[in-house]
Amino acid sequence: MGSWKSGSMGLERMSVEQLKAVKEQTDMEVNLLQDSLTNIRNATTRLEIASSALNDLSVRPPANQILVPLTASLYVPATLHDSTHVLIDVGTGYFIEKTMDEGKDYCDRKINLLKSNFDQLVEVASKKKNVADEAGVILQAKMKQLASSS
Repeated sequence: MGSWKSGSMGLERMSVEQLKAVKEQTDMEVNLLQDSLTNIRNATTRLEIASSALNDLSVRPPANQILVPLTASLYVPATLHDSTHVLIDVGTGYFIEKTMDEGKDYCDRKINLLKSNFDQLVEVASKKKNVADEAGVILQAKMKQLASSS
């Protein structure tokens, strides 16, 4: 985020090589931010599915037969013995036992945090994209000017 953060006046004073470097750098940053946005969106979706599953489990009576997903396409039959406690995957292979309400609260808090992070990243990505676009426009104008002067 060097001198070009100050706006187009800083970009207009740059050489063609500097503009190319700024455009390349900001394009790369925008791509990384877009990857992060995709990851956050996917994590939010997984948590929303988990929250929905918790809601579904909370209304099932004990000793109820259910299908438990082992993979996206493989389910095994199981018997629900305790619908008041759940294991929460908190990452890196760690699980914590919580009550159903605590599990739902955990999912809701994580979803809200991810949505907040998503909104902040969208704003940053938008600003970076504007800088990249502006650098590209100025670069094209300078290249055109160089071509016409030679």
